[in-house]
Amino acid sequence: MRKNKIAAFICLAISLLILAACGSSGGADQANNKSKETANSEQASQPGATVQPADQSAGQQTDQSGKTRKITHLRGEVEVPVKIERAVVLSAAYIDHLLTIGEKPYGVNVEVRYGGDYLPYLANELEGVQLVGSADSPNLEAIVQLNPDVILIESRTADETYAQLEKIAPTIVLGTEWLEYENDTTYWTKDLLLVAELYDKVDLAKEKIAELEAKTAEAKKKIQGLDNKRLAYLRVREKNLQIYAEKGHPTNTLLYNDLGFSPTALTPAEQRGELSLEVVPNLNADYIVLEVDPNGRDNLKSINESVLWKKVPAVEKEQVYETDSFWLFKGWGVIGRGQIIDEVLKMIE
Repeated sequence: MRKNKIAAFICLAISLLILAACGSSGGADQANNKSKETANSEQASQPGATVQPADQSAGQQTDQSGKTRKITHLRGEVEVPVKIERAVVLSAAYIDHLLTIGEKPYGVNVEVRYGGDYLPYLANELEGVQLVGSADSPNLEAIVQLNPDVILIESRTADETYAQLEKIAPTIVLGTEWLEYENDTTYWTKDLLLVAELYDKVDLAKEKIAELEAKTAEAKKKIQGLDNKRLAYLRVREKNLQIYAEKGHPTNTLLYNDLGFSPTALTPAEQRGELSLEVVPNLNADYIVLEVDPNGRDNLKSINESVLWKKVPAVEKEQVYETDSFWLFKGWGVIGRGQIIDEVLKMIE
């Protein structure tokens, strides 16, 4: 009888211990779930972002918390990871934007006119980044192998290309046509701030913009001190000579609005035009920025040999600054615009 009582007591004790353990585990699970709900609520309250559970069935890339945020872009909405680690970028401007906020892209487009490599002005910071074809004809196989979290493309990207890319990863379409911004000379910053929002670095982007504005204002003071500051921004192509407008592109507005150069008598208002050698003597430019296409060297030689060209004040004073198409790319980003300002200061000094 005594043995039976002892056995019953032992069984009762074991049962109580099991119940206690289950109760403790349940409490921990409830606390953990409550903590996750609080975190999700805090993330969902972030401006411009809606955090929802990751859609694993759609093959979405997610961060460690398993959460994504909704991003509204020019072609609708898309869910991207809260923490982006592998961004494929098919635009020189957006490469500049990422580097500005201290983020290195995982894959970038090439520029065919520069030998199918990195843009030279960003090359040092892109060392080791995978090349994935041009923006117009991306290498889809290479992009698939990178398993990107997100793909950034321009509004001018073809519909067919966009349809192919969005099957690989969430694809965000940024930008719009230049002239749609009308008189807003800061429009180039809009995409920078959107890219920064993806990385929760909007404050850093604003700091970089402010630093550039201070640098621009300092350069403008020097330009305003010039007795003659009429500038022509020209492009030598294979068989013709073009003059860029006062507006219509962020590089143009940087020169004529932000830095304060005066347009010449032949500078168009909004869209670049053709210049024949017959009208070149009417180009009353004190400074010329001469952008030369890779296939424009023979044409440049003919222009330099022309008597009509030598009648331009900037040519007579040897104030012609030769550059290349990089300025067209540089005008869209903080890094590039800073480099243009450095080149301008060398030109006027």
